[in-house]
Amino acid sequence: MTGRGGSTGAPDKGERAHWFEDVADHLGAAYLRYSHTMGTRQEIDHLVAALGLGPGKRVLDVGCGPGRHTIELARRGIEAHGVDISQRFVDVATELAADASTGGRATFERLDARHLTFVHEFDVAICLCQGAFGMMRANGDDDAVLAGIARALRPGGRLALTAFNAYFAVRYHTDAQFDAGTGVSHERTEVRDESGAAAEADLWTGCYTPRELRLMAAAHGFTVDRIAGVEPGAYGEGPPTIELPEFLLLATLDAAGGGDVSAAVR
Repeated sequence: MTGRGGSTGAPDKGERAHWFEDVADHLGAAYLRYSHTMGTRQEIDHLVAALGLGPGKRVLDVGCGPGRHTIELARRGIEAHGVDISQRFVDVATELAADASTGGRATFERLDARHLTFVHEFDVAICLCQGAFGMMRANGDDDAVLAGIARALRPGGRLALTAFNAYFAVRYHTDAQFDAGTGVSHERTEVRDESGAAAEADLWTGCYTPRELRLMAAAHGFTVDRIAGVEPGAYGEGPPTIELPEFLLLATLDAAGGGDVSAAVR
């Protein structure tokens, strides 16, 4: 699936388009052992209610990783398509979907979220757990992700996006170095694969304030419905706070639609 724009948007085989690909290659399915992935059902419970999701809706999962949200949506009768820059994660997601009761409603492909090729194809987009938005080091990359999501949605489509809380990062993320000039947090850590083998990894996370998220969303044709303070496995409607690591933005694309459609065919 390449989208109606016609160009693939996927990196050539063997090409490394993003720093996270090496991390994902090492992790594989072991990513799903990490604690922040254990609350998938609660997260989808909340989003189904908040976004009015149900059979007949078509969802784009941007930065889907090993497909946990895509598959959970499909289990509930919702058609969901996951895209991720990591071929390793796409392979894991495809295998897991085949073993799950998804009825063929969960599909996956390798795509760079900065170069999405879909045009007005989805009712809802989700971008969760810094799977794409917030994993960029270059200025403008997160804007490119949001612009591609806006193009992919039909006018009036809904968006659920999480971003790492900049206030939380400064106050509590003491194992990382926070660059106040760029809003990017850098951490040197260890990740383990399915066998338990460890590898050193550099992780970069773009951090945001609610004001920045509102301005970015508006710039791409979205009206913000709510920004809540949340943490993995505990999505809700509480106000933004310094004490929780993520913000959950819910927004609606303006009726005129968003994004430069011509960008999908460049």
